[in-house]
Amino acid sequence: MEDAIVLYPSPGMGHLISMVELGKLILKHHPSFSITILILTPPYTTGSTAQYIATVNAATPSFTFHHLPTIPLSPATKHVEQLAFELSRLSNPNLHQALQTISQTSSLKALIFDFFNNAAFEVATNLHIPAFYYYTSGASSLTGFLYTPTLHRNTTKSFKDVNTLLHIPGIPPIHASEMPTPLLVRDTEVYNNFLQTGTQMSKSNGIILNTFELLETKAVKAISDGLCVPDGPTAPIFCIGPLISTNHVGVEHECMSWLNSQPSRSVLFLCFGSMGLFSAKQLKEIATGLENCGHGFLWVVRAPPVENKSQSQSILTPEEPNLDELLPQGKELRERVLGIRDGAVAAMKEGGSSLVALAKLAALWKQTVT
Repeated sequence: MEDAIVLYPSPGMGHLISMVELGKLILKHHPSFSITILILTPPYTTGSTAQYIATVNAATPSFTFHHLPTIPLSPATKHVEQLAFELSRLSNPNLHQALQTISQTSSLKALIFDFFNNAAFEVATNLHIPAFYYYTSGASSLTGFLYTPTLHRNTTKSFKDVNTLLHIPGIPPIHASEMPTPLLVRDTEVYNNFLQTGTQMSKSNGIILNTFELLETKAVKAISDGLCVPDGPTAPIFCIGPLISTNHVGVEHECMSWLNSQPSRSVLFLCFGSMGLFSAKQLKEIATGLENCGHGFLWVVRAPPVENKSQSQSILTPEEPNLDELLPQGKELRERVLGIRDGAVAAMKEGGSSLVALAKLAALWKQTVT
């Protein structure tokens, strides 16, 4: 039987595309594996990925895309993150069946699933399939999630009610009230899901990150040294990024043309993901700070929440931002992007840190007996 890797992304555009790019990277450098991608079909808008999937499917026939059945889900919850966790939990029976079917014709070497698909950890454990988390963000934010169980044990208050700095290994101190919104209120469903995910990630076979070591040296070292999980073992981490998609872009965007003409390491990039959401006041503060920082920048802007509209509704049914209202009058925002491109390119070349990490992963998978 052929050796198979199953990828299980969360349906958000930034999560799904990133994981598909991971599959492409695996096939490019380790073509002996077959890749199956299990697609969740959420009953809410996550961004259009149909054309991207069709393009990849046509260009990469060795990929197998399998769509899991749609799960009825009410978007009434305040946090869109909770919708993602809940969709994964309710899809566990379908995931279990799909993995059993794949195992009949292939030697399943690993299940790689998104952070938001944490419920899949239980399925992988029950089926004795090596479980790997794929974290679409960088190591700096991962330090916080891995350290959250420790912070949870050290206080009985919600972060929003704690007037102190949190000292998380590998990153500068952060005020408790500035923790990610889903973590601010203790004993909510979404808080408990993040808490459980941070705990279970440490028990997995490994954590794959969409970053490269040179970009986040301190955070990577803190995780690798076990500082973020002080009371137990830390799963090995594999920095295999940056993973970006180029297939669905017909021509080079003017932003990239501009970037190529800028000095190395001279540009700042702000993007808070497909679920990042700020109030109009916060957007104006960001705009003022960027305009006065003295550096070139590119800022991906989302419209602020609409009055009488929940956070999840604002994210799932986004509106176009009115830049004339949001940005300081008389100031033109310059389009820019982070200028650490040279290090990123080096990491993805033969012998670079990301491909070395991928080779270690592939060797680990080939040694797995299933």
